Amino acid sequence: MPEPQSVMFPPSQGVPNNPTLPVLLYRGVFPANASEIEARIDGNGWEARWRNGVYDFHHFHTTAHEALGVARGTARVLLGGEDGTVFDIEPGDMVILPAGTGHKRLSASADLLIVGAYPPGQDFEIERASATGLREALQRIANVPLPASDPATGKDGALTRLWKA
Repeated sequence: MPEPQSVMFPPSQGVPNNPTLPVLLYRGVFPANASEIEARIDGNGWEARWRNGVYDFHHFHTTAHEALGVARGTARVLLGGEDGTVFDIEPGDMVILPAGTGHKRLSASADLLIVGAYPPGQDFEIERASATGLREALQRIANVPLPASDPATGKDGALTRLWKA
């Protein structure tokens, strides 16, 4: 079973990031095909809900964890807010963002296609960096339940081992 890169981010300029759960980055874990990515995500207990790209502004979700599966194209993304880390993602990659993790597209190929997914019962909202709302954001993040499975590799995947309350 593939092992993802695991990265923690501290708060960054109004982006809370998740204080206890790391971002997981799988390389080449999926075929470069949106329908197959959606089928695998759904089969692994998450819900593939949209196809699109990544916004070009810092945002985060405090009420849901999010998985981004790259079906086509390439992108350079900044994770963790302004003080975060830049990653290049390509077809077959998946980024799993715990609730609160800032993310932003810096650049992308014209054909970029991302499959977005969430654990069952979790609905996202789009929040922007705000130094005044960090305490409330962290309270909402703490209330987001851990998923029962890894969207890339299933119930015995790295997420269930690396994400502990």
